[in-house]
Amino acid sequence: MAVTDTIAAVATPPGRGGVGIVRVSGPLALQAAKTIIGVHPRPRIATYRAFRDAEGTAIDDGIALFFPAPNSFTGEDVIEFQGHGGPVVLDMLMATLGTLGIRPARPGEFSERAFLNDKLDLAQAEAVADLIDSASKSAARAALNSLHGAFSMHVNALVEALIELRIYVEAAIDFPEEEVDFLADQGILSRMDGIDARLTDTLAGAHQGALLRDGMNLVIAGRPNAGKSSLLNALAGTDAAIVTDAPGTTRDVLRERIEIDGLPIHVIDTAGIRATDDAIELEGIRRAWREVGRADRLLLVMDAREPMHEEDHELLARIPPNLPVTLLHNKIDLLEQAAPPDQDDERAQLWVSVKAGIGMDRLRAHLKRAIGFQPLERGGFSARRRHLDALQRAKGHLHDARHQLAHCRAGELVAEDLRLAQNALAEITGRFTSDDLLGRIFSSFCIGK
Repeated sequence: MAVTDTIAAVATPPGRGGVGIVRVSGPLALQAAKTIIGVHPRPRIATYRAFRDAEGTAIDDGIALFFPAPNSFTGEDVIEFQGHGGPVVLDMLMATLGTLGIRPARPGEFSERAFLNDKLDLAQAEAVADLIDSASKSAARAALNSLHGAFSMHVNALVEALIELRIYVEAAIDFPEEEVDFLADQGILSRMDGIDARLTDTLAGAHQGALLRDGMNLVIAGRPNAGKSSLLNALAGTDAAIVTDAPGTTRDVLRERIEIDGLPIHVIDTAGIRATDDAIELEGIRRAWREVGRADRLLLVMDAREPMHEEDHELLARIPPNLPVTLLHNKIDLLEQAAPPDQDDERAQLWVSVKAGIGMDRLRAHLKRAIGFQPLERGGFSARRRHLDALQRAKGHLHDARHQLAHCRAGELVAEDLRLAQNALAEITGRFTSDDLLGRIFSSFCIGK
């Protein structure tokens, strides 16, 4: 589909609402205005008119706003029809636009055109979707900062530093008669170390931004009656799960979303894992293991009054080796002696009473610490996993370049590694990318953005 096509989409959520917006972008935008409201609207001035179809039949009354190219979101002529938010009205407007040769937009196509027309770089375009999807105030602030260019500024500064370094290195290779012996220039190593330090800081900020966007999948598992459902309710602050003294009450997967200092956590409560012949309970246990395989962290809940059972050891033995585990000893309010101290090492152990609320603040702090989350200041930015991957690759190429310079003294290989580092960073903003990557990114956007 050519970018010269004119596209249209309903830009408001599906269903009924007070206002419904149809957005049009492309060379036929003014023709659409002439057909639907009968006049060419003045740029950036709300024009209140009747909306009519191609036969002149009234559809609605509303406002038309015209944004001429290149001063629009997409960089093309854009017009918005803002009327009443009824699905039938919006469908009639879309049908009228179809008679003019204007096609429905693909998901994310408005933002894609903004990127292709240099109105946004790729990181800013992704921030549009992140702002829409943000699940907390902190995530929304970070996405807005990225939309305003905070993340891109860090990346572009790194790219410029690499370009300056490449110019020096490649000039020394291409013009040896100038006698620039960069292989013996210790200042090059210092410049590489400076770029590496800035890369480390940017990577740390991107990691926090990715946590704000994606959160953590926290799976609660354990034997029946250990207090798993009570823990879910306590973390969620609601009675999301049924709690009884009867073992095996939870037979399916229960999900709740919580937030700890801006960090979204997707909490999944699972059926109690034990030997049973009950077909329904067996299916619940099968689903529990499926969720364990998808987890970012596992909370294994046990009764603090009892030693670890054979079933607990069997459960631990089946856990994927790369899955972090926290052993949560519950019901310490029923112990006859003081609970042991918490252990916050590789396999953390915490002693709590979910029912009495003892140790719950320590648990929340532990979860933040375990995933490496630090509450962001207002200067943070949002990021995605692909950004983290690109930053890590850039860091790896920079380390390779330093090794080639310091130990192998191979000038051409230094230049090549610096080029690869620059390309990895350029993938973030879209200066260097593939059509396949663009397709994957923008297909995840909502229609109308």
